[in-house]
Amino acid sequence: MAFSPDGRTLATGSDDATAILWDVSTGENVATLSGHLDTVTSVAFSPDSRALATGGTDHTVRLWDVATGKSRATLTGHSAAVSSVAVGPDGKSLATGSNDATVRLWNIALPQPSDAIRKICQSISRDLTSDERRTYLSGHSTKPVCSNG
Repeated sequence: MAFSPDGRTLATGSDDATAILWDVSTGENVATLSGHLDTVTSVAFSPDSRALATGGTDHTVRLWDVATGKSRATLTGHSAAVSSVAVGPDGKSLATGSNDATVRLWNIALPQPSDAIRKICQSISRDLTSDERRTYLSGHSTKPVCSNG
């Protein structure tokens, strides 16, 4: 388990394949993070308290948005349970330890959504289709998102 650096949230891992975010002042469960396939063995907050890393016996590491409770990324590469996770002081690096006798360092700097969309638009040289906008940008405008589209 781990306290967020701002002291407002406690994260716990569980045998039921979830991580739970608790409000420290009230003791209430504010979010249950589901996505691992087996026990969540380790949790660590980013320095700004906005992201949580979790490691599990399913050999994966997940990055979560604390505000929304949504998974932002799944990191694979370990061949055994991930037993420890630690976010670097810059918030852009993650160290993971595994029962496969390895330690991995990951770059976890995720682009801002607008930067990611711009990069996608440049790569595909067109606007997103309405199906793509519905899938990847649900709840957003149906207007074109690429300036070259």
